[in-house]
Amino acid sequence: ALFLQIVHILNMTSAKIVSFLLHPEESLHSLQNRIEFETGISTGNQELLLETGICLDPRKPASQCVIDGVRGWDSYMVYLFDKSKTVYDGPFASRSLSDCVNYIVQDSKIQLPIPQLRKVWAEAVHYVIGLKEDYSRLFQGQRAAMLSLLRYNANLIKMKNNMVSASQQLKAKLEFFHQSIRLDLERYSDQMAYGISSEKMLKAWKEMEEKASQCAQAEDIGYLDEQIMALHTEIVELQKSPYARRQGEVMESLEQKAIDLYKQLKTRPPDHAYSDSTDMVKIIVQTVQSQDRVLKELFGHLSKLLGCKQKIIDLLPKIEVALNNIKEADNSVMQMQGKRQREIWHLLKIACTQSSSRSLVSSSLEGTASTAAATWLPQSPSGNVPHPLSSMPAPEDGENFVHVIEENLNYLKLFSSILQEARQEQNSMMVS
Repeated sequence: ALFLQIVHILNMTSAKIVSFLLHPEESLHSLQNRIEFETGISTGNQELLLETGICLDPRKPASQCVIDGVRGWDSYMVYLFDKSKTVYDGPFASRSLSDCVNYIVQDSKIQLPIPQLRKVWAEAVHYVIGLKEDYSRLFQGQRAAMLSLLRYNANLIKMKNNMVSASQQLKAKLEFFHQSIRLDLERYSDQMAYGISSEKMLKAWKEMEEKASQCAQAEDIGYLDEQIMALHTEIVELQKSPYARRQGEVMESLEQKAIDLYKQLKTRPPDHAYSDSTDMVKIIVQTVQSQDRVLKELFGHLSKLLGCKQKIIDLLPKIEVALNNIKEADNSVMQMQGKRQREIWHLLKIACTQSSSRSLVSSSLEGTASTAAATWLPQSPSGNVPHPLSSMPAPEDGENFVHVIEENLNYLKLFSSILQEARQEQNSMMVS
């Protein structure tokens, strides 16, 4: 029996308390089934909050409701909310009067002997204190709802910051991508006339540019940002509201008056005197009226809190979708950038290959020219020094050879300059 724990569940939809004796190692799901039986709120719609605004963890046992050293080993309050509702409007009836207190409320002028009056008034004081405590508990439930809202809001801010950061990164990458592809297309167009051309690659690059423009749509998170900012403003206003603070001053004052009245009655001698209950009944009526007023305000404020929380719950998946869209667009841009850079390097490889092959052709032509020239030169009898006149080749053939060699050398210089420019462009891209 020493290990048994009692948990009190304050149903915020009805303002009624239901108490449960927790079985050792009982699961939270088991407790929720018992709560559903008592309150009619399905397990799926139950939200159980501790005073700190922390939601009970379904993976932990039901004993998590009881925090050692806070309220004693046998008792703790948990606040039950119905997730299917965001408006808690009541009206909530005040706790019922005992028969003897109801007797004096029905007729406050009735004369009763002092000893009997003491007993009735003691119960009346207990009733007034109970009304104030009922309000205090419901206020703690509203406070738990506010703390829960702030936890949700902290998560919303974290997700929003992640989304904004990802959006800014995507924007920067898109700007870089557009600038670099425009430069690549310009340089490509410049060399098409005398260099390498590929219609297929040119088409692919232009498609990349269009796709990058479509990726920019994922970067637009303005509509979500506006909703989040409006929510933040709403939450700040709710925190500033006077109804976010305890409004029980009037009830506490009436409680003290009731206690003072009872103390005065106790000092009267227990003789045969009689007295009525007009003053005490007035305090009871005023306390009930005060409680009715503050509860309307409390539940009006609570409904706003829960409505705000529901907006956050609805927003979170939208932010998740936006974040995923940004990440997909980011990956797409990076893949396109990588693909284009590989294609540039492929073009460079082709240019290098063509340049090398032309160098070989040029060398071959030079070799052929010298061999041909040698065949045109008659050898001297000694085989060393040619005759000064006979060593001159025919004018027409010699001019043709010189022209071919000069033309090839010009091509080689041209391609060498193209290759150097391409390498410089690539290096500048790698550095940026």
